[in-house]
Amino acid sequence: MARSLDGLVLAPVADQAPGQVGTRTRFVYHERDGEIWAEYAGGDVARGHLVGTRAGDRLDFRYVQLKRDGTTSSGHCVSTVVELPDGRVRLEENWEWESQRGSGTSVVEQLPDDADLRIVPTG
Repeated sequence: MARSLDGLVLAPVADQAPGQVGTRTRFVYHERDGEIWAEYAGGDVARGHLVGTRAGDRLDFRYVQLKRDGTTSSGHCVSTVVELPDGRVRLEENWEWESQRGSGTSVVEQLPDDADLRIVPTG
């Protein structure tokens, strides 16, 4: 099993469609006893939360977000945790909206220690 996600800051490696997470979005992950949760914000997302479980290198969680235009959306995601050669963590995600139509894949990676963290959400 890859290392704990607790306290890690991750960001998407590419932009998604407008109104979704993008390269300016930051996720702050927490993990304890098989439970995972995170806060996220940045770009078109004013505030988001995810909560779920971890079994080995598999995450299974629901997410809900408030977009800057005042609309909300929610969905389900299953991710695989991968440790990169430089020791950082990557999540390879398969997601599906539950509040609207659409699904897809995305990748988020742990930011390097010297990354700009000005957009990191705070609870």
